[in-house]
Amino acid sequence: MITNLLAVAGEAAPQNQFGFMEAMEQGGIIAWSIFTVLVIMSVGSFYILFTKLFEQRKIMSQYDTVRSQFWRANTLDEGAKKLDSNSAWRQLVDDAVKARETHTKMGDNLEAHDWLHGSLARSEASINARLAGGLPFLATVGATAPFVGLLGTVIGIYRALINIGLAGSASIDKVAGPVGEALIMTAIGLLVAVPAVLAYNWLQSRNKRIAERLSGFSTDLLANISSNGAVRPAVMTATSTQAAAKSATTATAAKPATTGTTTTTTTTRK
Repeated sequence: MITNLLAVAGEAAPQNQFGFMEAMEQGGIIAWSIFTVLVIMSVGSFYILFTKLFEQRKIMSQYDTVRSQFWRANTLDEGAKKLDSNSAWRQLVDDAVKARETHTKMGDNLEAHDWLHGSLARSEASINARLAGGLPFLATVGATAPFVGLLGTVIGIYRALINIGLAGSASIDKVAGPVGEALIMTAIGLLVAVPAVLAYNWLQSRNKRIAERLSGFSTDLLANISSNGAVRPAVMTATSTQAAAKSATTATAAKPATTGTTTTTTTTRK
């Protein structure tokens, strides 16, 4: 008898028809369209993240060459040859040299400092604009993806309520499944938005550090050109940095420590 009861219970047990694919099939073309939009947003966000990260790392690695080799050259033209032809630093140098040559054709109508400063500022702005390309897309995805997912949830709940009304049953098993499936779209929207926001903030902070280095380099170029090559920043290599740290450590160790005690000398008379 127990065996018969178990068999009857097994036959009467409801089959689980809930899941992501079931929710998408019930949602129809609208659910699939919203899901496709979210997938495009996610793929675009990760593409921009990796491409911009590679571009930023390339510029930061080139900055080491600028600090170690560029300022060792006798002239700006000679130093420019040590930089990559397509680098941001080479662009600043070329624009500075071009602005210096162009100013000689203007006479005294415009001061050289103002002309060079304006030319370098335009060059910096173009580089920063190129680095910021794609970041508005990340900001848009971070701001709109949750609402796109919420739209899918609202449509899914609306369909579920209509089906429940047509069935004439409002039991928990009739409500929980369709509503839970509809909430999947909100979860997908959040999964798309959170990485986009994190990537935007991280790339933006790295762009600010690059902008600071570009501004410092352009200031050094302006000072070098205005002084006819007399003013240039100190070149610090890895060897010189280690030597300076070693000498500072040696000087600190050789310096007598003052403990605030008084040494008393006793003289013995014969």
